[in-house]
Amino acid sequence: MKKFAVDLHTRVGYGTAFFLLLISYLLTLYANSELLKQARLVDRSNKIIIQMEDLLSSLKDVESSARGYLLLKDDRFLRPYENSKRLTDSLYGELHVETLGDTIIGEDLLTLRSLIDKHYQLVAFVIDDFNQHQYQLNDAQRSKSFFREEIMDHIRTIVKEIQGNEHSRLKKGLDEMTTRYRILNAVIIISLILAVALAAYGFFTYSRENKARRIADEKVAGYQEQLKQQIAELDKANKELIQVRSIEKFASTGRIARTIAHEVRNPLTNINLAVDQLETEFNSNLPSSYRMMLDMISRNSVRINQLITDLLNSTKFAELVYKKIPVNQLLDETLELARDRIDLKNITVVRNYSNDICDIAVDVERIKIAFLNIIVNALEAMEPGIGILQVRTCSKDDKCVVTITDNGPGIDPEAQSRIFEPYYTTKSKGTGLGLTNTQNIILNHNGHITLESERGKGTVFTITLDFA
Repeated sequence: MKKFAVDLHTRVGYGTAFFLLLISYLLTLYANSELLKQARLVDRSNKIIIQMEDLLSSLKDVESSARGYLLLKDDRFLRPYENSKRLTDSLYGELHVETLGDTIIGEDLLTLRSLIDKHYQLVAFVIDDFNQHQYQLNDAQRSKSFFREEIMDHIRTIVKEIQGNEHSRLKKGLDEMTTRYRILNAVIIISLILAVALAAYGFFTYSRENKARRIADEKVAGYQEQLKQQIAELDKANKELIQVRSIEKFASTGRIARTIAHEVRNPLTNINLAVDQLETEFNSNLPSSYRMMLDMISRNSVRINQLITDLLNSTKFAELVYKKIPVNQLLDETLELARDRIDLKNITVVRNYSNDICDIAVDVERIKIAFLNIIVNALEAMEPGIGILQVRTCSKDDKCVVTITDNGPGIDPEAQSRIFEPYYTTKSKGTGLGLTNTQNIILNHNGHITLESERGKGTVFTITLDFA
């Protein structure tokens, strides 16, 4: 019963707080919409005031232009008059659009339009009459100029009335905005205070009555964290075990290769000696068919010897000449070696290099061979024109990590387990020693190489090396 009461109080507290916040939100929406409406009205009043000022300024330009022309008889003074007519029509059109439905300003604007037209007619009459009388002023022109001044005074009066009316509206709108803003703030503050108080009541009630539950949750979280750490440690140990097995497998492969080389080269030497002896004894009397067979034996003997040499080279620990070099530069130089293949197949290369990564100490030429073998395999696996080769560098656990990714067809799980074995290849013309040699070079540098691939989604090679 006690637990039920606690849960009920908690629900009531949070429910009431949510309800008050919802009301506050709705009031805020309403107030904001009203504020926006008032803001639009204020903006409209400001715009009308500025446009009326521009209209009056344009008419003043007409007066100045006409006086200058009458005094100096220079046609250049008429240009402001001509531009003013177009500007006045444009401003009046904008004012008419802004004041549609406004009966108070509408009548004043109609009167203003009539006065403006009359004003321009009088100016045009004075200029035309002045031109017809050979640039001489007369009484008719002076009379029209007098009427023009009266019309201009009337225009100023109407403009001031419209601006005064808009200033009144502007002040009223600003006052309403201020009042609504204060009311809105008061409603929000009161709602928030009540909501926070009720939420705090529900929170403290829940916390006080469910301390044991929180303690249990903390213990569960602690166990989960310990479990995560143990999983991470197991994952790290598993990776180290895989690396050790790779090294052991590589060393075992090397021992087997050396044994095979020793066992094969001894009888191979006897075969070569026997062929040389036969060629020496029957040099002139040997039929051509027999000579062809002896040549075939010699060629295949050389080929077998070369295959054994390649196998030994790909599985032995070599002496390295270390040199410090930025890994990003090393990858750029390796990609440049594969430039012809990249251009030929129109492959897109994406470099995601870490700019703050340190140098690595490697045998530059050998490590280039390792990277180049992976890059060439990736290029051969991708389709021309749509292939994307991604090369990425980063630092992880104080190690330099290089990933080379392609969007080729991927590798079958069975092939992945044998990909580094000597003479294993899925290519029709491959020797099967490229990736074996690559693994040899990486392991010689105390590094590690792994492969991740999924059919139809490409392949990712990850190489881990020590920093210099």
